[in-house]
Order: sequence, then structure tokens, then C-alpha cells
Amino acid sequence: MDLNRLINMILNMVLRKLVNRGVNAGIDHVARRGKPAAEMTPEEQDQARKARQLAQRARQAAKITGRLGR
Repeated sequence: MDLNRLINMILNMVLRKLVNRGVNAGIDHVARRGKPAAEMTPEEQDQARKARQLAQRARQAAKITGRLGR
């Protein structure tokens, strides 16, 4: 394996992790509707938790669908 392919593989791994972290942070921000946890009412906290769980299930479903598509 040449050096260029190795660098590309490492770069792709790092970029994938950064993009996933950004997507997860964005989903969490939308679930909280931009409010810090301290300012949220218990109902809003419960709704944000449910939204995060729904997003996690959607990511898992997309992962499974991708595996089945191979």
C-alpha cells in the first residue's frame, strides 16, 4: 500500500468522526430547541430526551438499511 492511500484512509476516518460528531451535536441542539438544559422545564427536557432517542433509532435504522443494501 502506498503512502498516498494510507494518508487518504486516515484522513477519511478523521473526517467521518468529525462529521458524525457535528451531526450529533446538531441533532441535540435541535432537540433542545437551542435552550440550555438549565433553562428547560421538565416537560421540555423529556421531549428533548425523546427526540434524541428517536434520532438515535433513525441512525441505527439507516445503518441497518445500508448493510442490507450491500
